[in-house]
Amino acid sequence: MVFVPEEGKSLAPPGIVNRNSVWLSGVSWFSAMLHNAFNHRPPLKSGVHRQFLLATIGWFIGYHLTKYENYTYARLDRDMHEYIKRHPERFETKEKKTFADIVEPFHPVR
Repeated sequence: MVFVPEEGKSLAPPGIVNRNSVWLSGVSWFSAMLHNAFNHRPPLKSGVHRQFLLATIGWFIGYHLTKYENYTYARLDRDMHEYIKRHPERFETKEKKTFADIVEPFHPVR
């Protein structure tokens, strides 16, 4: 789509079933049923073609929204790792402490 630049095309595509697709598809389907209810039609039985169309559109938008979201997070990760490489003095590794160094010695009371 238009929202993801060419460098984002190299990312792996998201799964067909993802949280944004399912959520937007459900919301779109519910909005078609709500429209039927407001117009005093049977919500589940009338306008099935419109329910299917809105659910499909919601699924499509959710899929491409997930694609854009993955691109955005990949870009932020790339920028963060690049910053860490350029400024290693700000990200010095600390010495690792063992659990025995942190906890006080145990003296049982009898």
